[in-house]
Amino acid sequence: MNDLVVLSLERWDAVWRRNQHLIAGLIASDPTLRVLFVEPPDDPLHDLRGRRSPRFGAPATQVGDRLWTLRPVKWLPRRLDSGGDDRRARAIRRAATRLGFMAPVLWVNDPAAAGIVALTGWRSLYDITDDWLSAARPPAELERIAAGEALLLDRADAVVACSPELVRRKNPQRGDIHLVPNGVDLGAYRTPSARPDVLPVAPIALYLGTLHDDRLDAALCVRVADDLADRARLVLAGPDLLSAADRDRLDAAGILRLGPVDRGDVPALLQHADVLIVPHRVTAFTDSLDPIKLYEYRAAGRPVISTAVAGFRDSADPRVRIAGASDFADAIGSALNSPVPDAPGDVADIDWSARVRQMRQILTSVR
Repeated sequence: MNDLVVLSLERWDAVWRRNQHLIAGLIASDPTLRVLFVEPPDDPLHDLRGRRSPRFGAPATQVGDRLWTLRPVKWLPRRLDSGGDDRRARAIRRAATRLGFMAPVLWVNDPAAAGIVALTGWRSLYDITDDWLSAARPPAELERIAAGEALLLDRADAVVACSPELVRRKNPQRGDIHLVPNGVDLGAYRTPSARPDVLPVAPIALYLGTLHDDRLDAALCVRVADDLADRARLVLAGPDLLSAADRDRLDAAGILRLGPVDRGDVPALLQHADVLIVPHRVTAFTDSLDPIKLYEYRAAGRPVISTAVAGFRDSADPRVRIAGASDFADAIGSALNSPVPDAPGDVADIDWSARVRQMRQILTSVR
């Protein structure tokens, strides 16, 4: 059999990211492929501290054709349990063995899970989607990330990065990195959709993506919402990882937070926004990204206003305008009152199917 164990930074849920699109495409294109998708571990103590109901992991569970998910448990903080990562790696190996995965390829997104490469000796692919060493994290966490990434860059049989900037940054440690950008399901955008009931009636300036302090500039959102109070409504759609204080500020400014959006509902949401926005921080971390929203926004065909972040600032799409904090609201207002420029030409190369073909070739070389 053709087996793959994926160590992901996200869960397999209704909000599809890079991993889900690529893995679903690989399964559809290869009838011999089987996948064990390992989600981030549950952390019951962290849940309790955050006043959430604790979760205690889940065994390998079949969720699709030749696709299983597994969610380990992190029982104690690493400072109290130095062997936790090793136990989770062994649990993953046992789960794979029970499914009959005798010599799978490891697909690693999470540098903290690098130890399983050394433990199993399985052939491996390191897929870099973010430069976590540039994110705002405690020193101990950055040290663990650096150690895990060093191991992966040294031992992985192949390394993939989603952006040219990530290739450039990691090239000194590993010179043969493959560039496989993100993409979009173009077919989902070819048919006009009905306006979603969750959208307010007023003109909409919409952001789609995870709401996280690493990316989203909440202060800019509040400022723009105040400036546009009589012209448009700001809407933020996506998983919400903001602090309670930031949520309160956004709510007080009249900004609508929709929460996670099922992947099947995303095209309609984007098609019916009057303007699509990217109020991102411009940092070393965001400069490492290849935002999936870059491709989704392009497929939706709406005007886009973005801060000068990677991907958008280099776009040749005439519908994309770059704005700073001082003129972001004015740029949205101008887009609301202007015709949408014509779309650029052929976009077939940004479809996820093209990325799946790239990844399949790389995985074949790893095997």
